[in-house]
Amino acid sequence: MEATILAPSPWHGGEVALQKRLGVDARMEEVGRRVLRDHLIEQHREFYPLLPMVVLGSVDRNGDAWATLRAGEPGFLHAPDAKRLMVELPREPADPAEAGMEDGAPLALLGIDLGTRRRNRLNGKLRRHSRGFDLGVEQSFGNCPKYIQLRQVHFVRDPSEPAALPPVSSFELDDAARALVENADTFFVATYAELGGGRQLDVSHRGGPVGFVHVGDDGWLAIPDFTGNNFFNTLGNIAVNPRAGLTFPDFATGGLLQMTGEAELVSGPPRGVPLDGAQRYWRFRPRRIVWRAEALAIRYDPARAG
Repeated sequence: MEATILAPSPWHGGEVALQKRLGVDARMEEVGRRVLRDHLIEQHREFYPLLPMVVLGSVDRNGDAWATLRAGEPGFLHAPDAKRLMVELPREPADPAEAGMEDGAPLALLGIDLGTRRRNRLNGKLRRHSRGFDLGVEQSFGNCPKYIQLRQVHFVRDPSEPAALPPVSSFELDDAARALVENADTFFVATYAELGGGRQLDVSHRGGPVGFVHVGDDGWLAIPDFTGNNFFNTLGNIAVNPRAGLTFPDFATGGLLQMTGEAELVSGPPRGVPLDGAQRYWRFRPRRIVWRAEALAIRYDPARAG
């Protein structure tokens, strides 16, 4: 009788360890083999050209992870075939994430529509060309719309025009940066794992009630992890590699607060006060911070009820 040879697990060791803690590892093995794909399904190929913004995660030469947002007229993202996504964006020297976007580099991408709460994540290797780059699909999967705050988008300038103000770098959060973090209901996080087959990146959305991220007196950010899909892409990466990059957008001004540093999983909430719905917590210590005023050519307004 011929033995059945299974493909390697869709999850790496850090993800599996967290799934085992909840006793869902066997179920997630089956789910992962079904929903993690090495191609874009037709639904996602139709989704990307609708977007005015994309989230990217990269790793620079020093091994530092960065998350960033880039805007473009709808159509700047499109899939010529199921195995690649074309990203038509100019280079952006002011963006610290740009240093990790050289030809052949691994990259993580999140397509997210804040007006409908749809999203799709993928990762792979990028190939530079004259109009931007192609991202070859290694993993692609959808996410549920939980914790995405509805917003309406509009352009305030041509997205090909760079911001007029230069970036400002620092090594700790000033009062303005701290206020942005502590009043945020949304941020994005890039993490990665070094695997036998190479570096695997992920960039993810994180959302919650205003003030769900707490900044301690020591400068560490304490962050809840709410009930989710049990994929543990972000926390699984942190479990095996502490390097992470966070970006907090100022939706009203187009500014981006980007930071890179170290993250770790923790046993309980900051100050011992749990947040409703939080199942676990992690924290992050920024090591380098970049503020880019008016980095985005778009603005997001809260969606109106009714």
